[in-house]
Amino acid sequence: MLDRLLYPLYEKRLKRELQGVKRPKHIAVMADGNRRWAREAGFEDISHGHRVGAAKIGELVQWSAEMGVEVVTIYLLSTENLSRTEEEVQLLYDIISGVVDELSGDGYEARIRLVGHLNLLPEKVANRMRSAAAATEDKTGIVVNIAVGYGGRQEIVDAVKNFIDAKVSEGVPAEKLADGVSVESLSAHLYTSGQPDPDLVIRTSGEQRLSGFLLWQSAYSEIWFTDTYWPAFRKIDFLRALRDYSQRSRRFGK
Repeated sequence: MLDRLLYPLYEKRLKRELQGVKRPKHIAVMADGNRRWAREAGFEDISHGHRVGAAKIGELVQWSAEMGVEVVTIYLLSTENLSRTEEEVQLLYDIISGVVDELSGDGYEARIRLVGHLNLLPEKVANRMRSAAAATEDKTGIVVNIAVGYGGRQEIVDAVKNFIDAKVSEGVPAEKLADGVSVESLSAHLYTSGQPDPDLVIRTSGEQRLSGFLLWQSAYSEIWFTDTYWPAFRKIDFLRALRDYSQRSRRFGK
């Protein structure tokens, strides 16, 4: 009861503190801790954690749009996650496909972009996600990157391969390929090509590492960790992350 009274007041206070201060244009979120939340909440079926966590994605997108964020990238399925039990991986496919379907619907003015090695997914699953994402191409709202079948090292490998393929198709001889390699030329072949790098990376669940997430793009990102598990992540947690970001001095390695 007390929480219901105090949280709205705290939320208003945080919003006041964020007025007129710098805010991130691109936020990347590692939505971690679904299984641990379910276990500690007493659920024998960990799928409940995944489902509650999935429901939180739409809230995050709404909060981000409300606070003027232009791009949000959400890490939902890593290449390492694919080694879990077949039952859990299939569950994740169904849940993530449902998230993409929801975000592509009329309730959101979001442009969905899939970032990851989708060839690692079953063709039916990948095609369902691609179809839903394609339906949002003409929307004008916040860009939402869904990182699925994603691995940071694999992304860099794919970028190098695509760079080489593009140069070869242009007729560039092998001995000249190295001349065209630069930060800019490889960035153009990343999954997030054309987008700003994340200003802020948020990771829930108490883990303090990137785990291969956006290795290239997050080189100079500010990182904010919280012990809160993803299903329990609240709007005030999100606003606190923005407040912390506004108080940092970004040096970009200088």
